[in-house]
Amino acid sequence: MDLSVQKINNVNNNFTAMNINEEELKKHPVVIDNTFSNRMYIGWDKFTNALTMYPARGLKGSKNSNFYEFLTMGIIPYIAGSATLMAIFNTNNKFLARDKKMASQIGKKMALGVLFYGLAKSLSKNLITYPVKWLTGVDTEEPYAELKFKLPENISDTDITSLEYHKVLESVDFPRWNVKYGDESKNEPRNMWFDKIAEKTGLGKNLKDSDQDVKPLVKEIAVKSSLAKSISSYMWAAVGVAMAMQKTWDGFFNMATINPLKFKQFAATVGRFVDSVFTSIGELYRGPKNAGSFFKQHSGKMLIGAAAFSTVAGLANVLLNRNKPSRLTSNDVIDKNRKFVVD
Repeated sequence: MDLSVQKINNVNNNFTAMNINEEELKKHPVVIDNTFSNRMYIGWDKFTNALTMYPARGLKGSKNSNFYEFLTMGIIPYIAGSATLMAIFNTNNKFLARDKKMASQIGKKMALGVLFYGLAKSLSKNLITYPVKWLTGVDTEEPYAELKFKLPENISDTDITSLEYHKVLESVDFPRWNVKYGDESKNEPRNMWFDKIAEKTGLGKNLKDSDQDVKPLVKEIAVKSSLAKSISSYMWAAVGVAMAMQKTWDGFFNMATINPLKFKQFAATVGRFVDSVFTSIGELYRGPKNAGSFFKQHSGKMLIGAAAFSTVAGLANVLLNRNKPSRLTSNDVIDKNRKFVVD
């Protein structure tokens, strides 16, 4: 989103909805509440910019096209690839009637598989993020907004800015610790957030320098959480694809409509879709009748079990195997009764 500092109030409603203080945003990055509605707005804003503004800047060789915009545009080929996969078996007008019907059944399941893949991969990350947040106080997905001042491209350009969305722990090497310190102008303790994390993680209360004790631990939690989410999300994505391949969807597609004007049929489609989701999970777990082999009969159970195990194991690695900072001081290390030389 491009805007001038003078005209920042034009997006007042968006900032109000996301609980962003405009005056503070002009001075420094502002942490955004990690709620579903805020994540949806951020995602939509980044998507629309990646589809329109950012490519236009890059194509004309703008000096204000940066790495953030390049990374944000990565969602476009992902969506284009997904649409291509959906269309492969559904663009079958030249097939014979019998072949067209068979291809259509497979194509619709493939399209549903692509949808379930994306949803399962995205939503399953919450199985790591939220338990870690509840038990340690560290939100590894916490977003913040920052105004970036752009270079003038025309003689009339003044105060050109761009609003970027990042995550506090986006870079493990260089987290944005500055946004987690308390605002002393509002009489907030400087280490307020670090004190809470120290207490929740068992480091203790009223620490002299809680930020120095907490920072290495937060980095470790972020790294382990990222690994856990990477592994488990792909496992749950595989479960999503397998769900889309179950027989229950054949009946669903035979009665489904995406036309909301056909109100009764559309309402029935929504209800049947929800039922089919749960039915497909059951079919995947039970396996096909007369499977003929142990693997075919129990492959669904093994896939679901592997996905669940990857989540539980990932959480255990984050929560149970933390390296607490050493409490040793110089008096614990140096024996003052022995001679030593300081260069």
